[in-house]
Amino acid sequence: MPPAKKRARSYDSARTRAAVLAQLAAVREAVRGLTPEQLALPTRLGDRTVRELVTHIGTAVTAVHRALAVPAPAKRTVTVVEWPFSAAARSAGIAGVATGPAAEHPDLDGYLADVERGLRELLAEHPGTRLLDSGAGVLPLDDYLVTRLVELVVHTDDLNAALPGLDVPYDRQALAAATRLLADALAVKAPGGSTEVRVPPFAVVQCVEGTRHTRGTPPNVVETDPLTWVRLATGRTDWRDAVARADVSASGERADLSALLPLMS
Repeated sequence: MPPAKKRARSYDSARTRAAVLAQLAAVREAVRGLTPEQLALPTRLGDRTVRELVTHIGTAVTAVHRALAVPAPAKRTVTVVEWPFSAAARSAGIAGVATGPAAEHPDLDGYLADVERGLRELLAEHPGTRLLDSGAGVLPLDDYLVTRLVELVVHTDDLNAALPGLDVPYDRQALAAATRLLADALAVKAPGGSTEVRVPPFAVVQCVEGTRHTRGTPPNVVETDPLTWVRLATGRTDWRDAVARADVSASGERADLSALLPLMS
């Protein structure tokens, strides 16, 4: 008998919306005190500076604004868990959108305040079921907001990496949603039940072809923390380096996920 199809994960609309606003507010609060010298520092994103990274964070949110500014598509074409796999194809276009605002908005606090204000207005106006084109396919608004949480968490981590000691906090719901979506994406990329991937306290998925585990301790187990998982899934951290640092524990012959990562970059 074939294994039962895994039920798609659902996300609470109110919590998702609150988390987007909370994570954006955390970035805005941290950026408010940065000096011109800090804003000119490099990041781990190629030749992008801190200022350009902050602008990109705003652009990731205003993608909602742009998508809602056009008529709603007729029908949904993708699920939210498919969104991470299109990141590489979209990256060049996203980078191009971000360069304009970086030059046009020297007042980053004012820019992010406008982004937040516009988002609040749109969320009050549109129901979560409103369809929009995400660039990776047509999704409901509330599902698209989950993808914005991934962007916000990933780029908050980029900001913290560029400015040690800044310590922009991660909203718990934002980190949970990003962790769960990327864990589910792994299960879609490598369907199966031979390996259990644990990212406490937010996610557990089974993946990789092989004998399906049903009871007791699985023969192949991977465990890590949420931020390390997000970094692995987005190419910020190398699998072998993470294992060597003991940021990841991996036991069993099918516990090596290096060939499956990153999921998006």
